[in-house]
Amino acid sequence: MNSAAQALYEEMQVSLGKLVPDFELYYKAEIAIEINRLKKERNAVVLGHNYMEPVLFHTIPDFRGDSLDLSRKAATTDKDIIIFCGVKFMAETAKILSPHKTVLMPAERAGCSLAESITAADVRALKRKYPGVPVVTYVNTYADVKAESDICCTSGNAVAVVESLNCDTVIFLPDQYLAANVAQQTGKHIIFPSIGGATPDNTLLDVQMIGWHGRCEVHDKFTVEDIRSIRAQFPDVVVVTHPECSPEVVAASDYSGSTNAMIKFVQESKAPHYLVLTECSMGDNIAAANPSKDLLRLCMVHCPHMNMITMENVRDSLLYTKTVIDVPEEIRVRAFSAVDRMIKIG
Repeated sequence: MNSAAQALYEEMQVSLGKLVPDFELYYKAEIAIEINRLKKERNAVVLGHNYMEPVLFHTIPDFRGDSLDLSRKAATTDKDIIIFCGVKFMAETAKILSPHKTVLMPAERAGCSLAESITAADVRALKRKYPGVPVVTYVNTYADVKAESDICCTSGNAVAVVESLNCDTVIFLPDQYLAANVAQQTGKHIIFPSIGGATPDNTLLDVQMIGWHGRCEVHDKFTVEDIRSIRAQFPDVVVVTHPECSPEVVAASDYSGSTNAMIKFVQESKAPHYLVLTECSMGDNIAAANPSKDLLRLCMVHCPHMNMITMENVRDSLLYTKTVIDVPEEIRVRAFSAVDRMIKIG
């Protein structure tokens, strides 16, 4: 091991030694040094989503955070190549905002159960069924779905986006739980219709939000019983959830917010114990960044798609320029309009 890798290994031992086996730190330190060298040679920027495994997350990204924030930061750089350590819809968003840059996703296939729950054809069918109703689409969707939308939203600004439309009725896609949580916060009655069949004349008389049956396979696993069991063992625990969890789980928690908001909440709070109900690598990353905080290690739910991103395939992505993410320009322009409308709201 060269001196640079040795120094990085010792640094990782301090921050990650309680979370990651020592042999893994030793092995991956050399890969991280190689990736950082390749970044400079290829004028590349590496983006690390909050759900990346700890060694990757804490060593090679130039920017760390949630998906839209990362894409916006990458767009401001002078780098020729964007390596997105995340799933496909995230890399597509980076391409939407940086059309003249080469965007690479390290894994050949890193999808998302939520993004794959809806297609552009589904959105067009909903618009035919509910003509004139504006479509709000969560950023956790593919580019062609964004292109069929009026405006996008994040989990953090979804309520503000819906309220900005000043409409009696909105279509909110595709996350069933996020939609239900937003409906509760905005006082709207929500339905989850099928897209087949005729629309009765009075369908929208008492409906203010039209949702979709899409779910994140990670957040769908958390239950109210999980929280009750944890509180029985740790009565003073503070439970932090993502709004992609069910409304019942969100209601049973102490705080719910986007990935960045959850991180900030833990950093700024002074509770005796925390339980973060989201992808478990993110819990590890929060623990590593907050060694004085007691984060309960009771979460065992990992995203199989995020776990496809490894240090090895990040290195290979830089070496061999793979996997290239392209978005057809006609789709990109329309998707950019939906994203840009959201950004202007804040």
